[in-house]
Amino acid sequence: MTRHAPETEPTDTARPHRPRRDAAPSAREGVRRRKLALGGLALLSATALLASGCSSSSASGAGPSTPGAGSSARTSARPSATPSPTPTPSPTPSLDAAVEEITDAQWSRMVAAGLWRKGCPDVRDQLRRVEMNYLGFDGKVHRGVLVVNADVADSVIRIFTRLFEERFPIRRMQPMEIYDGDLDASLAADNTSAFNCRRPDQINAPFRESPHANGRAIDINPFENPWINLRTKKWSPSAKYAERTEGEGKILKGGLVWRAFIEEGWVWQDIKVPDYMHFDTGYPSKPFTGPTATPSSSASSVTPSTVTVTELTPPQ
Repeated sequence: MTRHAPETEPTDTARPHRPRRDAAPSAREGVRRRKLALGGLALLSATALLASGCSSSSASGAGPSTPGAGSSARTSARPSATPSPTPTPSPTPSLDAAVEEITDAQWSRMVAAGLWRKGCPDVRDQLRRVEMNYLGFDGKVHRGVLVVNADVADSVIRIFTRLFEERFPIRRMQPMEIYDGDLDASLAADNTSAFNCRRPDQINAPFRESPHANGRAIDINPFENPWINLRTKKWSPSAKYAERTEGEGKILKGGLVWRAFIEEGWVWQDIKVPDYMHFDTGYPSKPFTGPTATPSSSASSVTPSTVTVTELTPPQ
């Protein structure tokens, strides 16, 4: 009996398993359908992400949107994080005085106007231009100028600081060259003035002895405080306010202006006739040595001082 070798099936380790061609198609179809489903889901997700990205990119590229009426109302109703700053009150007005030497330009104008000429005291280097604020009759602050001797500049500043703080009104305060050195024109304009080596037909004293010609005399509000002109024997510039009663801008014995000058060592009405506008440091004029006088080289201090003085009886 012939023996045949037995047939052996190949094992899995001998060769890879190959599915039979006639395997059931339903299994392969199930796998394929699952892959298609997964792919569809991935495609849908990618599409959604792309749409979202485009929308976001488009919104950010358009810049911040302007709120509508509703959002604007909500915004305005929300309190501000930063409070509004409190307005800073303006500083209280002051005299703000400035003392300067007479410039060549101003001196030329003064000489051309006749304020100084041959025979007048040689005071050019002693004079100072005092610029300061004053309260006008209109209630407003104005800037004025007095030309005075350097040795009275400190005293003048203290006096007019007091008048400013007490709100004493002054009509105007301009140097005499504005009026071509004409005393009558300055008086008629109610101008407060100081230095003026007056014209021969307008003086009351020899040039060299005159307080005005040396810058040591001041006339204040001439219209409200007139004087008796020695030549005409009439009130100048007007008799309207000759009576010494209370009134705006007037100077009365014992009143504010009188005290301010007298306490600094000045003299009121240093003449034999009424001269209510006038204060000076003495006649004949000489360097000021009053109780608060300072050297002529200094004209900057404005510290007030109080002194005891003897009251003067003005001529009637």
